[in-house]
Amino acid sequence: MNPGLKILLQPIAFIYGLITLLRNRLYDGHFLKVTKFDVHTIGVGNLSVGGAGKTPLVEYLIRLLRQEEPKLATLSRGYKRKTSGFLLANENSTADDIGDEPLIYKYKYHVQVAVDANRVNGVKKLIALQDNAPKIILLDDVFQHRAIRCGLNIVVSDYNNLYFKDTMLPAGTLREFKSGIVRADLIIITKTPDRTSPVEIRNILKDVNPKAHQQVFFSYLQYGDLYSITNVNEKIDTLNDLFRFRVISFAGIANAQPMVNYLKEYAADVKHLQFNDHHEFSIKDLEDIERYYNSFEGGNKILVTTEKDFMRLKSNLVWNIAQRMNIYILPVEMTFKDKEEEFNQVILKYVRANRIYHQKYT
Repeated sequence: MNPGLKILLQPIAFIYGLITLLRNRLYDGHFLKVTKFDVHTIGVGNLSVGGAGKTPLVEYLIRLLRQEEPKLATLSRGYKRKTSGFLLANENSTADDIGDEPLIYKYKYHVQVAVDANRVNGVKKLIALQDNAPKIILLDDVFQHRAIRCGLNIVVSDYNNLYFKDTMLPAGTLREFKSGIVRADLIIITKTPDRTSPVEIRNILKDVNPKAHQQVFFSYLQYGDLYSITNVNEKIDTLNDLFRFRVISFAGIANAQPMVNYLKEYAADVKHLQFNDHHEFSIKDLEDIERYYNSFEGGNKILVTTEKDFMRLKSNLVWNIAQRMNIYILPVEMTFKDKEEEFNQVILKYVRANRIYHQKYT
């Protein structure tokens, strides 16, 4: 953002911050109703808008917890879906029905996936499923949803846009004052570069200054082998074979730069087409991408996009066109720089504990 514009926006940002602070105080003082549930609830969120890495974390938690408890569900708002109210996903659900991120959870892991902008109502509906009611619910993007009190709150912050260096909207990207971090039980610094030194880690920990009840972890993104949009078994070994290809990447996510940087490390050449976050691809969009792809001579070239974009490409409107294009998906997972087992044990200890034992989280 232009520094001059940022200064001009500071008064608005301060007023917005005061409004969110007042709202938080009303919840803290029990002037506004807060609901908590006996079922284990793990909330994942952040202080800022934009792609801080919540989705890879939810996926990580699904992989960890479904081994512990098969009755596992995710509950999201379902951003940019074309439905409303509570909706339980099935095998035929699309991004239009439930949103692209919830569709990833359903498509990849076949767990119970629900969407509802009202998280309290969503949890009640899931519990009402009786024999099919989940015992663990992962709530995505819920940190500012103060009407529900999660048993465990995890906040993510992008290494490249750390919350304590940020300012309030619209001058910055914070949804609330950085002091709100005190509500978090676990703080995860995401997208940590591989070459981050111990000194840099210590400096960040000093700035975070975790409270007695908080733990801080550092995670990074780990990309997998590219796979074809039409055949998951048709893969390209990124490390050993991608150097043979020229790549035209496209994405409608908040921050595609880590993906582009990764591809540039291994591909012969990379051109990138950026779309808005959660972009709904039109026929014209795909025709424009295809035209751009065809403008490069030679056959040793591929189109690459993300799994979130893949979910939106499966729309009835554009899927037939997408299938004829030479599109590959670059999967990504979150992993920890260190202390992975320590993080796992914190999560498992919570879900194995009953509510009375784990009173500090409720």
